[in-house]
Amino acid sequence: MFEDTVLERDQPGHEGIEGSPAPVSHEPNIKPDSAEITAKAPAEERPAGKVPAPPATIPPEVTGKAERRGFLRRRPVVSAVGAVLLAATLGGGYLYMDYTEHFESTDDAFIAARQSALAPKISGYITAVPVTDNQHVKAGDVIARLDDRDYRVALAQAEAQVAAAQASIENVDAQLDVQQAQISANQAQVDQAQAALTFAQQQATRYQHLEQTGYGTVQNSEQYTSQLHQQQASLLSAQATLNLAQRQVESLKAQRKSAVANLAQAEAQRDQAKLNLSYTTVTAAQPGRVVNLSAAVGQFAQAGTNLTMFVPDQTWVTANFKEIQLDKMRPGEKVTMKIDAYPGRTINGHVESVQPGSGTAFSLLPAQNATGNYVKIVQRVPVKIVMDNPPADVALGPGMSVVPTVRINAAPSLFERLGKL
Repeated sequence: MFEDTVLERDQPGHEGIEGSPAPVSHEPNIKPDSAEITAKAPAEERPAGKVPAPPATIPPEVTGKAERRGFLRRRPVVSAVGAVLLAATLGGGYLYMDYTEHFESTDDAFIAARQSALAPKISGYITAVPVTDNQHVKAGDVIARLDDRDYRVALAQAEAQVAAAQASIENVDAQLDVQQAQISANQAQVDQAQAALTFAQQQATRYQHLEQTGYGTVQNSEQYTSQLHQQQASLLSAQATLNLAQRQVESLKAQRKSAVANLAQAEAQRDQAKLNLSYTTVTAAQPGRVVNLSAAVGQFAQAGTNLTMFVPDQTWVTANFKEIQLDKMRPGEKVTMKIDAYPGRTINGHVESVQPGSGTAFSLLPAQNATGNYVKIVQRVPVKIVMDNPPADVALGPGMSVVPTVRINAAPSLFERLGKL
């Protein structure tokens, strides 16, 4: 190998290699002579038994480009398919991002309802429970019946008191009619006494004149004067009797008012007795389902005892969206919902309202961010969603998980526009 190197150095253009390095050219794309020597060496004839020179060094970037060009030439179909898949992936990703920007969704959503406990307002033994667990009932259907015998007796007593009060009023009215007749009679006596007094006055005046002129006796004059005084007294007596009869009317009117008040009290007691009797039947105030029924025949139920829980048919969805999702959410926007219990169903609805405040602000123990260290947390705000087509063949109740998706942009996305073509 040393001899080969000497031969190369003896060639023209390589003087001065020995003892001093060859000058390096600064022109672009010109490599040192050593590289050229190395490249030329394998091409020359070498004597037998000589060790071959190492292969020429090729830059890796040149090798990679050559391999890729070779792969594209060898696999044109695979390359085309890969390019199509890459373009489809990029296009599908853009369509997906554009489509999802039109919606907001959350899995922190549950069905809600104003469920309540059904309890009797009065106490008594339960005589009938015509419903069973999870049964759907209509408004007015009977949930339980209590023993009503005591309350029927109380109602009968109250009705008797009402009848007595009405009879008392009628009695006073009759007395008033009699008193009015008595007043009329007394008034007639007053008129009669007034007429007799007028005649007595005339007689007394006449006989007094005869006495003064000498044509009448003193006895007659005194007699008719006495009769005049008697008639005056009779008139006063008749007037007093009339006045007493009139005062008696006022007393009877007062008695009638008292009787009317007694009647009103008796009627109120009767109405209360009717209400108590009606309370012996516990009914559903609205359509719904009986849940967690605990009433049993023969059980003594105190007033306020919980007989069953009642879930009305009117339900909605409370979706706890993050506060950063509410920027474009408004009441009336369309919603599609998936219920975890029935994954094959899609329920449509709309946003009815957005709570003016986060959920923690109305909790039993709201957070006090003004004390201690503070770490900002994205709050959740309850959004009320009403179902437009709730399924009637399945049971929906409070606490069931829902995944609502609210359309916050009514304009069609690019994917939807392409789907209409």
